[in-house]
Amino acid sequence: MAPQHGSRRARIAFSDAAAKQVEAITSEAEIHALDRALVVVSVDPDVGEPIPGNADGPLLREYTDDVERVRLVYWISALRTVVVIAYIEV
Repeated sequence: MAPQHGSRRARIAFSDAAAKQVEAITSEAEIHALDRALVVVSVDPDVGEPIPGNADGPLLREYTDDVERVRLVYWISALRTVVVIAYIEV
């Protein structure tokens, strides 16, 4: 019998602005909190709430972890395999 695998995670990518935000994080606690939030979003990209906007760009979503105090703004690729993080607040 073949082993069963869980659902596949989406790959995380960062916009240029979000990459700069990540580079600026120096606290290990903030890095740990961000890592946890990124895992949540990669496992279930629909976890965040849609942000109302216009239809010209990608549908932005917002995920907020009130315990870890992390906020991510992101969009999901058309094939749902990549989550692009646009903004990070830790």
